Amino acid sequence: MTLRFGHAEIVLWCAAFLALAVPRTAATETIQGAQPVLAPRMDLPGYLVPTVDTAIGTTFVRVTSPESALGNGLACRRSYCTHRYSSAQAWNADQTLLLIANGCNGLCFLDGQTYAPLFQRRRSGDECEWHPQDSELMICVGGQRISHWAPRSNREEVIFDLEGYRGLRFGPSKGNPSWDGNRIAVRAMTEQGALVTFAVDLSIRQKFPDIDLAGIPGKNSYCSISPLGQYIFCQQDGVTDQAFVFGIDGSLIQSWTEHHRPGHGDMTVDGDGSEVYVGISKSDPDKYHVIKRRLSDGLVTALAPYGKAQHASTRAIRRPGWVILSYGGNPPASAQRLRGAPFAQEVIALKIDGSGKFRRVAHTVSAPYDYRSETHGSPSPDGSQVIWSSNWGQAGGPVFDFVSRLDWDDREVRQGAAQGGRP
Repeated sequence: MTLRFGHAEIVLWCAAFLALAVPRTAATETIQGAQPVLAPRMDLPGYLVPTVDTAIGTTFVRVTSPESALGNGLACRRSYCTHRYSSAQAWNADQTLLLIANGCNGLCFLDGQTYAPLFQRRRSGDECEWHPQDSELMICVGGQRISHWAPRSNREEVIFDLEGYRGLRFGPSKGNPSWDGNRIAVRAMTEQGALVTFAVDLSIRQKFPDIDLAGIPGKNSYCSISPLGQYIFCQQDGVTDQAFVFGIDGSLIQSWTEHHRPGHGDMTVDGDGSEVYVGISKSDPDKYHVIKRRLSDGLVTALAPYGKAQHASTRAIRRPGWVILSYGGNPPASAQRLRGAPFAQEVIALKIDGSGKFRRVAHTVSAPYDYRSETHGSPSPDGSQVIWSSNWGQAGGPVFDFVSRLDWDDREVRQGAAQGGRP
């Protein structure tokens, strides 16, 4: 069935949504004293139908429908229809647009609050990420160019045309701009065939020195600028997956030679103003714990005990004291574990101050199957919404996207702003 939304229908639907989907407060707990909370029995929610997770009290909505025409030219493929990745920002700066990039017929844009389908665009060969401050813009990298692109109007302004380089990548796949939107890290090939990365300041149109990626062990997976634009973080694949932190001048700051300590994560700014990477460790002495690691000196702080955390996202840049964690695992096994994290097939919000304080966001009801079926929870800039994926208990079945809504104490919003969440 094809759904088409006119202006009147969207207005009526918004009113109905706001009446039914007022976010409820999920209590803040501490991991040390928390018990597992099993998901309630729920049939697959209908498309755009607000649903309450009665076990934790949050409201969520299914926002995609695989193998369906959504309306306004948007259509999902049969197997999956989801946002791009946990550490990629799905919403624009003012949260009026939500991007569905995987399994849709192009870049599919939904209304950022009601999730009604709006329009789709195609970008051949470019990687685009939302500008964190300008809600009309995305930053796009591809070929030899870096540009600002406005999806609504489909207008583009080329910022850099880099002669002497080819195959420019934004990451690839895991690159983000600095929080002010001015700096990015680019990976590229030189005319001599060397794989390099370098920082670019878009505001003053300045390119920083090349960093030769052949000079560090392993094969490069991606490189990204840090939130404040001070560092370039590079993940290297090999016998062990290692990380290297460079200054934007090309100087090597840190070598994290342990296997994924941490990985599958994201960067943010800590309460003391230092830039950190938050993710899942796969090495001793904190194997399978959630940790944060300071970019300047490598200091590690444990945040959550042993568990089945799969992905970490700090895309709520206006709430920098929290990380969104996506847990896999088996709920009954989690319930029997005495000293581990009390989460399985869940999305939670965890404070990164080491206190262990957290809030439950959603039960994902997702059966383990493949990478596409993993949850990849990612918050909106202010943390009021979290998008996540699930095959809804059907291994090998279609993977849907859902959005959960959260309300927050206004004092926490002001504290986040004071810590640097509004650059």
